[in-house]
Amino acid sequence: MTFLTKPKTMKNKYSLLLVFLLICSNSFINAQSKGILFTGGVIHTGNDKVIENAVMGIRDGKIEFAGSGTTIKYDKRLYAEQIDFTGQHIYPGFIALNSSIGLREIDAVRATLDVNEVGYLNPHIRSMPAFNTDSRIIPTVRSNGVLMVQATPAGGIISGSSSLFHLDGWNWEDALFKADDGLHLNWPEYPVARANKDSSKTDYIQKKQAEIIDFIKEARAYGLASEKKEINLRFGAMQGLFKGNQRLFVHCQKARSITDAILMLQEAGIKKLVIVGGAEADQTIKLLRKFDVPVVLSRIHRLPDYEDDPIDKPFRLPAILSDSGIMVALSYDGDMEAMGTRNLAFTAGTAATYGCGKELALKLITLNPAKIVGIQAQTGSIEAGKNADFILSKGDVLDPITADSIKLFIGGKEVNTSNHQSELNKKYREKYGLPLK
Repeated sequence: MTFLTKPKTMKNKYSLLLVFLLICSNSFINAQSKGILFTGGVIHTGNDKVIENAVMGIRDGKIEFAGSGTTIKYDKRLYAEQIDFTGQHIYPGFIALNSSIGLREIDAVRATLDVNEVGYLNPHIRSMPAFNTDSRIIPTVRSNGVLMVQATPAGGIISGSSSLFHLDGWNWEDALFKADDGLHLNWPEYPVARANKDSSKTDYIQKKQAEIIDFIKEARAYGLASEKKEINLRFGAMQGLFKGNQRLFVHCQKARSITDAILMLQEAGIKKLVIVGGAEADQTIKLLRKFDVPVVLSRIHRLPDYEDDPIDKPFRLPAILSDSGIMVALSYDGDMEAMGTRNLAFTAGTAATYGCGKELALKLITLNPAKIVGIQAQTGSIEAGKNADFILSKGDVLDPITADSIKLFIGGKEVNTSNHQSELNKKYREKYGLPLK
């Protein structure tokens, strides 16, 4: 008799355990779906709007609503967590285009560099599987509000394809936001014009440009062929450019190079172009507008290129192009680029001082980059339905003196604001009895 009832008892125990786990799981899901409510502070939407006495609800990783607390109706009981951010500010997360973050760690150690690939024409090379989420650089950049990067290969003539990553995730698959958003072409630059011109250098540059165009035309013909005798990985990787679902990021600085690149590549059948660098883009405004070509400017914290240029020309360039109707974004390429990208917001602050104003300058590192890479429907601004990627700061994030990101959210999930530098700061302040900052 005992033998017959024991299995039934065990079965009942397992049934009760299963019911208990289902209840706990359901409670957890319900708690998650209740979301977070923010009230009382200022929201900088990233699309030219500033909302005072703001309220914002996020749920399931999305922004449910964002607006003035005096006009939006909401029920506090529907939110598991409520944050009063009176006296503080919410900004969209910053997007760093043309970045080597995740592909570069220690410049002096070759094994930590996955930026360059062997060869000159590498459209089939992808940065995506090389992205290192365990990089120690990532937390230092993220703590200053950069929540997404365009991990971009470099080197050669066609470097390969970039991908967009959130700066949070267990591995590259977890962090990936958009795969293979575009290919990167290093357009040959003409030498600086001098009295004793060397025509051989000009001939060499024109020869290289012709080789690029021939390669692109061959790739286009390969895509149009009804039957392919053999698979060509390089040509196959170019097809998104002709279909219009990928962009070609053309890296060049000088006005003559920008002009040649746009005219020659348009004629070769490239549908979407983006100029990266663009130091002399102000001299090609009519052409940029005619073909609707955005510009991702190189780091503007630098000296002008020529001795007779105004000292503040790089600072004013974003305003000059924006006022002319050009879509502009800022990057931080150059020396010590990966770790220096934490200063991206401060370059926008400089642009704000030199003609852009605060809200347009904010767009240069939020909504405009999102538009350039085609993700503006998902992120880039604080609007209902978009990903909850944002910064909660005590002060103005574009000002290095007042910027203080106290909370960061990626996809509605709060991520750590600390890094090894802040941990060392805390360690030694505690050791010597100094107040924590």
